[in-house]
Amino acid sequence: MKKHNFYAGPSILPEYTIKNTAEAVLNFAGTGLSVLEVSHRSKEFVAVMDEARQLFKDLLNIPEGYEVLFLGGGASTQFYMVPFNFMKKKAAYLNTGAWASKALKEAKGFGEVVEVASSKDKNYSYIPKDYEVPSDADYFHITTNNTIYGTEIKKDLDVDVPLIADMSSDIFSRPVDVSKYTLIYGGAQKNLAPSGVTFVIVKVDALGDVERHLPTMIDYRTHVEKGSMFNTPPVLPVYSALQTLKWLKNNGGVEAMHKVNVAKAAMLYDEIDRNKLFKPTVLDEEDRSIMNICFVMNDEYSDLEKDFLDFATSKGMIGIKGHRSVGGFRASTYNALPTESVKALVDVMKEFEAKH
Repeated sequence: MKKHNFYAGPSILPEYTIKNTAEAVLNFAGTGLSVLEVSHRSKEFVAVMDEARQLFKDLLNIPEGYEVLFLGGGASTQFYMVPFNFMKKKAAYLNTGAWASKALKEAKGFGEVVEVASSKDKNYSYIPKDYEVPSDADYFHITTNNTIYGTEIKKDLDVDVPLIADMSSDIFSRPVDVSKYTLIYGGAQKNLAPSGVTFVIVKVDALGDVERHLPTMIDYRTHVEKGSMFNTPPVLPVYSALQTLKWLKNNGGVEAMHKVNVAKAAMLYDEIDRNKLFKPTVLDEEDRSIMNICFVMNDEYSDLEKDFLDFATSKGMIGIKGHRSVGGFRASTYNALPTESVKALVDVMKEFEAKH
């Protein structure tokens, strides 16, 4: 039976990425050695790092003046690296979920933090609008996609202060105007690579403008100057990221991915809205994520939640159990998830409805 992988992260990767990574674990770049055991300063791995950075820039049309970094520590490390490097006195944050809230919490150790708006009042089931970003903020931080709650900011915001974004779970799922951002970061394990590497896109001339002492490892300039090679990078995830970037390029790039992602999400949301057994957790279609689709049983069928989970699992639907903060179900429809898998889930939902 075919398995359909809807895990939220670590999550599905292209077969191309898995196959090529597996081969490199056995024999990397014809060296006769595993990618797990070669020097990160060998010419073969330096070529991997250089190509990955360049493909990142090409696929996102990153303008001159920005650099791409591959770091360790996960997106959670960026929660404090960002204020360390950019906050002088005050920063503004939009609180749209668990990860946005954690980023905001870390920033409070560096100065005044203004929560411009929050959707916590309705369990983060919408994206706040009509808020004001203080003009004297050193930066404005957003989390573009919320894996737990299934909401997404789908447009690049226009603000009068430097814009910083956590794009852990929707990077490469849609076109992004990088020029509107001072920094973009994210853990790679949701749409790019195995866990263990964090990507950072940073506007270089925005760095070095704070007076506080910056520890060497936490200063972005360190990693810009050393090409992400100041210390040993997470070599295997970087190699896998390169394979995914190649796969993206071979399949039409970000614009092509976006069209497929919109269609996949529409297919599943249409069934959730139609099916008498289910209801979406995000009511405003504008705020619905195209990467993490959350839904629950309708109130009168709430006693069927475990039955549906067991039924769907028996049909090969893997990883659809919702996060404990929301309950119900979550289908993550990342770039590598084929349309066939979404169709299979829709068919399972229809079959379960027919039984009840």
